[in-house]
Amino acid sequence: MAADARNRLTVGPADRRPSAPLGEHARPSPGSGGAGAAVPAAGGFGRTDGPAGAGLGRGPAAAHRGPEAAFQGGWATGPAGGAAPPPSARAPLAAPAPLALPDVSAAHDTPQPVTAHGCWYPSVDPSGRQVAFICDRGGVPQLWAGPVDGDSVRLLDGDPDPVTEVSWSPDGRWIAYTTAPGGGELTRVLCVRPDGTGRRVLAGAEPGSSAHLGCWRHDGSALAVTVAEPSAAPEPGTVQAAPARAQAGAHVPPHPPGWAVRNGHAVLLGGPPPGTVGRPYAPGPGGPGGRSAGHTPPGDGLSGPDEPAPLTLSAYLVDPEGVAAPVFLASERGAATLRVCDLSQDGRLALLRRGPRARREALVVRLRDLAVTCAVPVADDDPWIGGFAPDGLTVWLRSDHGREFAALYALRLDPQGRRRGLAVAAGRPDRGLELLALDRTGRGALLSWNVRGLSELQIATLDAADADEGGGPDGEPAGNGAEHSRPFPGPPGPPGPGAPGVPAFGAPAVVPLRQGVAVRDVPLPHEVVTRIVPTADPDGPVVALSGSQRRPGVWWLPQGTPLRTPWSSRDEDVAPDGRAPVRPVPMRPVARDGLALGGWYYRAPGRSPGEPAPCVIHLHGGPEEQERPVFDPLYHELLGRGLDVFAPDVRGSGGHGRSFTDADLGKGRFAAIDDVADCAAHAVLAGPADPQRLAVMGRSYGGYLVMASLVWHPDLFRTGVAVCGMSDFATFFAGTEPWIARSAAHKYGHPEHDRDLLRALSPMSRVDALRAPVLAVHGEHDTNVPPGESEQFVRAARERGLEAALLLLRQEGHDFQRADNRRLFRRTAAEWIERRLTG
Repeated sequence: MAADARNRLTVGPADRRPSAPLGEHARPSPGSGGAGAAVPAAGGFGRTDGPAGAGLGRGPAAAHRGPEAAFQGGWATGPAGGAAPPPSARAPLAAPAPLALPDVSAAHDTPQPVTAHGCWYPSVDPSGRQVAFICDRGGVPQLWAGPVDGDSVRLLDGDPDPVTEVSWSPDGRWIAYTTAPGGGELTRVLCVRPDGTGRRVLAGAEPGSSAHLGCWRHDGSALAVTVAEPSAAPEPGTVQAAPARAQAGAHVPPHPPGWAVRNGHAVLLGGPPPGTVGRPYAPGPGGPGGRSAGHTPPGDGLSGPDEPAPLTLSAYLVDPEGVAAPVFLASERGAATLRVCDLSQDGRLALLRRGPRARREALVVRLRDLAVTCAVPVADDDPWIGGFAPDGLTVWLRSDHGREFAALYALRLDPQGRRRGLAVAAGRPDRGLELLALDRTGRGALLSWNVRGLSELQIATLDAADADEGGGPDGEPAGNGAEHSRPFPGPPGPPGPGAPGVPAFGAPAVVPLRQGVAVRDVPLPHEVVTRIVPTADPDGPVVALSGSQRRPGVWWLPQGTPLRTPWSSRDEDVAPDGRAPVRPVPMRPVARDGLALGGWYYRAPGRSPGEPAPCVIHLHGGPEEQERPVFDPLYHELLGRGLDVFAPDVRGSGGHGRSFTDADLGKGRFAAIDDVADCAAHAVLAGPADPQRLAVMGRSYGGYLVMASLVWHPDLFRTGVAVCGMSDFATFFAGTEPWIARSAAHKYGHPEHDRDLLRALSPMSRVDALRAPVLAVHGEHDTNVPPGESEQFVRAARERGLEAALLLLRQEGHDFQRADNRRLFRRTAAEWIERRLTG
């Protein structure tokens, strides 16, 4: 393996040679796209959804002290990461100004395009026949465009910064997109003409700031963007209008009473006074909850003199031409997310998504006075939560409000934007609405449902004109059998049959909102939908697909006939090494407390059915992510070395209902750690795994579970590979981004109130029990989970005489984007495991 000075791997006492670079020079690697890179989703570990809907950070300069601190002067103490930039007194932030850039487009300016590349995140022009998309055929995710039925693709931005999202303007004149300079967590918003000219930065160009795109105005004249930077201005937890409006009734609290109360045993942020849990959330004078102007809600308790300055997020409408001045929409200090998802066609209202993970909300903002007129809880995952009907009196939302699984909701508004009714327009009792995309008329939609990890696609025709305007109790219409949402449940009761310690949701009540939703199924050629895009032809959508037998690709579905776009990889090119990909089989482990789990088992080729095999238990991130049957180059690498892979969904995973996702809250996380051991036991008893040759591997939250499993079950696994994982919650909360800390507190516990619980859950607190060799992998620019989390765990293992190593990937953040780094990571991890399971 040739040395590559850009990445460093240090080894522990089992290899006493001097710390030296270990790597390989590699051409852009087949498989750099990977299934995991298909769609950015909402906030949390292992995701790219940050304050504005994408990861934000303090930038590469503060992300890590550099290799010299870790590898040439001993191990530095404390969490990785520098101080936050100086706080700014501006609130709202200064409006972004476009910055012109040189044109870098080309038809094919990649000397040796990667054959087995991935294409994802499509966005179409007004005709629906041209598609802008993200593709890694050049070794890094970049912006491309081409026809749905031709192969004349064009690279629109040849810069090496990874592209994360794409949006074609409704008038067809611009393509907006986000990039992550240097591969870090800061993002910026750019736009470019479809022919590759006129490239410019719209937001996020200022040092220390970050930005993310929102929706377009319906005539294409302006794009909504959210900009973020540390700020010391308004009081914590306030959403406000422009300064002149803030004292005129526009100031509103960000959450209803009880917004932070969750099932589980942790005392979390912002809880209501005793006796208020479960109180309905209804808008009133001065904003949601009926609070008057000028009232300041209590702070979130997470900011202190030693904490990083909280982010201020400000949303604007920006003219891509740079002629008209930006229009201010909203601002929030200490926010987790703030994204403008839609604007009503008449320009009266805006739909915003805000809030921390597991407590997302849809806000309706009246643009004439910037007042928040309505708020409704919505589901996590995809940040594009819905949009307005043509008349602006109905909002279609993807929400799990009062339900186990997310559904399509119809929110009925009065002419002032206030809520009149809320009903389920399309829902299923055993599967969740994962993706919702309205067409540009607002009368049609695409619905993608998650069915135990597989996707089902439907085309829907929406009719919002037949809503019953009659009033019922609690201000809702009365009537015809549609499902109605309930408030979130109160404190947990006795353990239920679905999820120990987490109560199931009751059956929804009934209201008479007569929303017409006609749906028809669309067959799919592969297992998982990652993005859905309506076109001008209601019967010809464009979808991004992944599957166990293919790389991520873009498909055109005219009249339900699936046609692969010519520029997406062919199915036969999925594995250029000539080995056919493995189709996984579902497994249904049962935890020791009776909770049914899930997962997918991959059997290494060439092994007889009953032969015991070395097996890698691979754990996804989130923890709200879900294991899906998609082609993963990492799994392909492991399987090619004769290693089976079992990828389970332990409690806390998404896709199995809200009670399952909440089952790891507070002290429930101890049970999630035991789930890993129970899944390993199931792979042995119900599958062909060899109990003497087990390894555990995972990234982000999965990396935390790897470390936790190695110290809670020290004799179960021969080795572990922890990727971007948290090793100590105290140092994690001290070193992560402020918005990550606020969201994480709702999942794990408050760093002050729940200090004892978090200490007990931290792998560093039990590191003396570690017995197995461990490899840690981290991106040098990761500010979601700082590299110090891996450093201190590896250092502690080495101090105890154990074999331990750290691979630090240059020019990478929390998600590894570059083909050569992804290839190096896969090979290094696979070789580490292979030597210890088969050597």
